[in-house]
Amino acid sequence: MQAHDVPTVSVTEALDLIRTDAVLVDVREDHEWAAGHAPQATHVPMSRLSEQVGRLPQDRTIVCVCHVGARSAAVAAALNRVGFDAINLAGGMEAWAAAGLPVVDDSGRPGVV
Repeated sequence: MQAHDVPTVSVTEALDLIRTDAVLVDVREDHEWAAGHAPQATHVPMSRLSEQVGRLPQDRTIVCVCHVGARSAAVAAALNRVGFDAINLAGGMEAWAAAGLPVVDDSGRPGVV
């Protein structure tokens, strides 16, 4: 599966999935995560995916998110190739923030994307 073949969901659809047991996985790098991320996200940077893939549940849908959606599409494709049920959040954290959803920094204070 190529990145352009990955199922993609909107922010609204992603929220519905997260509310019904999907896991939001932020694949951005440490400095991006520290500046601001979705409060309910799990951080697994794309650059460390192979060493941290074991942290991800194989029995739940994984909603991948990055800054605008390109890296997360590639990660979702990679996860799908090894047996996960992964989808991409269209527009990434930019879309998340634009929808007025919370973004927090590492200390839980309001963050930036």
